[in-house]
Amino acid sequence: MTGYCGRFAPSPTGDLHFGSLVAALGSWLRARAAQGTWLVRIEDIDPPRAVPGSADSILRTLHACALEPDEPPLYQSTRAEAYSSALQRLRENGEVFPCWCSRSDLAARGGVHRGVCVSPPDPWREPAWRVRVGDTVIAFKDGLQGLQRWPLSLEGDFVVKRADGPFAYQLACAVDDAAQGITEVVRGADLLDSTPRQIHLMRLLELSEPKYLHLPVAVDAHGRKLSKSQGTAAVDPRDPLPVMRAALASLGIPRAVLRARMPRTLLRDAVAAFDPAALPRTRILEIPVLAD
Repeated sequence: MTGYCGRFAPSPTGDLHFGSLVAALGSWLRARAAQGTWLVRIEDIDPPRAVPGSADSILRTLHACALEPDEPPLYQSTRAEAYSSALQRLRENGEVFPCWCSRSDLAARGGVHRGVCVSPPDPWREPAWRVRVGDTVIAFKDGLQGLQRWPLSLEGDFVVKRADGPFAYQLACAVDDAAQGITEVVRGADLLDSTPRQIHLMRLLELSEPKYLHLPVAVDAHGRKLSKSQGTAAVDPRDPLPVMRAALASLGIPRAVLRARMPRTLLRDAVAAFDPAALPRTRILEIPVLAD
């Protein structure tokens, strides 16, 4: 193994779908081409959104596709202590503040929170905790989408712990990427706007920053993102080869080399033919047909 470490981090809100498979394969190809480590993290940080049995279903489908992580999957639901410690450090450094603002309060301010909480403290309910972003601008070079420059004020002060209890995705992701030693995050371009906030948190917490590569988001012929709500986009673990071939082709693998009849052999041939320069440099990618 080299020093490279990548990961696939699905949320357990449904079965593995085509768009997520593209992200899984993209991260796996990058890791295997670098002779590095590939990990899986189940981002079950938000219990109300989690679908019972979804995490197991995703892992079974990955197994059917021969996408085996090099370590047992990490579940964010087991990581509350790490997130609490990170929040405590942010509090001690004065980087976060309690906020009792409701959605209607924020709507009156254009939906963006800036600077201070405008609602009086409520002793009867817990506040959310927000990071004060000020005029911070985050710039980074994405491995596929190029130079990015994001003023954090566009989205405003963001939540790192919700009023109803759960830690927010941005904090959990930043903490776990550093804790797992991730050197490059490969994921869909629909998460590109999360990256500046995660980088900001890593810098506030003095955590190591990975590189980033955001793959095009798969859409149908009508421009709609392929999602878990679309049954046609789900990956059938009983016969994953057709969808695997389509996903690999969308990542620039020539279809001529995607003729193997076993998932493990298909992946072997795909990584041998993988060329990062062949990845499509767009944010969306139309996938009109999911199988040969």
